[in-house]
Amino acid sequence: MKLVQRSAVPAQPWRNGGGTTQELLAWPAGGDWQLRVSVARIERDGPFSAYPGIARHFVVLAGAGVALSWGDRVLPLTPRSEPLAFDGADAPACRLLADATDDLNLMARTGAGRSHLQRAEPGRAWQPHARWRGLYTHEAALLERAGSEWPLAAGTLLWSDDAADTAWTLHAAHAGHAFWMWLEGAPA
Repeated sequence: MKLVQRSAVPAQPWRNGGGTTQELLAWPAGGDWQLRVSVARIERDGPFSAYPGIARHFVVLAGAGVALSWGDRVLPLTPRSEPLAFDGADAPACRLLADATDDLNLMARTGAGRSHLQRAEPGRAWQPHARWRGLYTHEAALLERAGSEWPLAAGTLLWSDDAADTAWTLHAAHAGHAFWMWLEGAPA
């Protein structure tokens, strides 16, 4: 079990000046990552960067939200919206609905396996068949695992690459402000 605090990760400015990113994890370390977790702050309208060969997952954490558009298709996303999965090569245009937003991003190379991001439901045991799994809590929470409790501060990524890991149960979290993520399938 490994923990990363968002507050300990410096924000890196985007090349286009439209926001910043805090990279919480690039896994595995020390080379070409197969999976990447980050929190971005979008501060102004502009296009997303294209990431060919990458499966992307995106969810609004805070702020009014954004409208993403691909040609004639426009999709408004707010903190109440479900996570969105899309092909990283299809870089949408992004328009803020009001002020800046904070957003959780999960990216996985398409050959690394199938990636998932979903809202965590407090009180329900979770044990995916995965070679990597994680939990991001936007607000403080408590995770139970194998009879042990893990208090988690707001802005925490907890993760494991132990495929035999036991069930995790989230407690004391505000509904909708925590997210399970996992990568299943064989490595590339």
